[in-house]
Amino acid sequence: MDAFYASVEQRDDPSLRGRPVVVAWRGARSVVCAASYEARRYGVRSAMPALRAERLCPEAVFVPPDFTRYKAVSRQVRAIFLEHTDLVEPLSLDEAYLDVTAPRIPSPSATATAQAIRARIREETGLTASAGVAPNKFIAKIASDWNKPDGLFVVRPGQVQAFLTTLPVGRIPGVGKVMQGKLEELGVHTVGQLRALPLEALQARFGSFGASLHRRAHGIDERPVQPDQPVQSISSEDTFAQDLLLEELVPHVRRLAAKAWEASRRTPRVGRTVVLKLKTAQFRILTRSLTPDAPPASLDEFCAIAQSLLARVALPPRTRYRLVGVGLSNFHDPEERVQAQLFAVEACA
Repeated sequence: MDAFYASVEQRDDPSLRGRPVVVAWRGARSVVCAASYEARRYGVRSAMPALRAERLCPEAVFVPPDFTRYKAVSRQVRAIFLEHTDLVEPLSLDEAYLDVTAPRIPSPSATATAQAIRARIREETGLTASAGVAPNKFIAKIASDWNKPDGLFVVRPGQVQAFLTTLPVGRIPGVGKVMQGKLEELGVHTVGQLRALPLEALQARFGSFGASLHRRAHGIDERPVQPDQPVQSISSEDTFAQDLLLEELVPHVRRLAAKAWEASRRTPRVGRTVVLKLKTAQFRILTRSLTPDAPPASLDEFCAIAQSLLARVALPPRTRYRLVGVGLSNFHDPEERVQAQLFAVEACA
């Protein structure tokens, strides 16, 4: 979806159309959830501090996010996807992979299916979507951003190598600024230059990630589209208006643990590992985790473990923190636990 949250706001409030819209709460610690294309022309981007967005675009209209509405529209779009294929893998409220190898509605090509889906989205929601059509997830993801907004870009199997050759290596998933810098030290700036390096050299330098880089440089991505992926982690976090000391975080840990616990009750899977996330005033991120012998069985137990993790933060006492998060990870199906216990009993016997 194109500038999804901002586009929903512009659709529902005609006075916002054609104006730079920034979806964010106002405040010193707020970040941008979404920016309309009018705001992006000023350099405003998602995840940018709201104060910086305001400096870049003083005439921007700030709108607080309304996730209930966004989720409702997302469900509409998902329903349209499912009319065309059962193989839909959501990435977020506004993005998904679709495998249309065997479409539910007869179609001459994947491109025709993408065109039909985009037309239905416009008709049903009044919003626009962009699509990338390609042989695999990696290429389709890049292609989906190629002609935004309201665009369609197709990369056929025989075009993959040429399409990738001139792309900056930073377009490869997992290649952030640090990895990009390491590759540039090797004289690698483009995917084509990366492709020229032997697999052995990449593995020797970057280990298993080197093998992944080699596959992506050759346009190889064998990951299937996986609908209804099981929950792996659930968390809740908050950025404070003022930086706090460690001992001042206790009530916030309890509050966020309650939110994460409530969310975890909506899935049949069970989380085993308790995770505490902190960000210092200097933007240093720390995580502490504990996997007890048995998964937390109650909110009180979950809170107690999360609070105990504060004692494992070995920073100077006067360190201040701007963010705290609490979560559950290492989710598994309940029967997996039962089977493991039975196996342990049999082994002991």
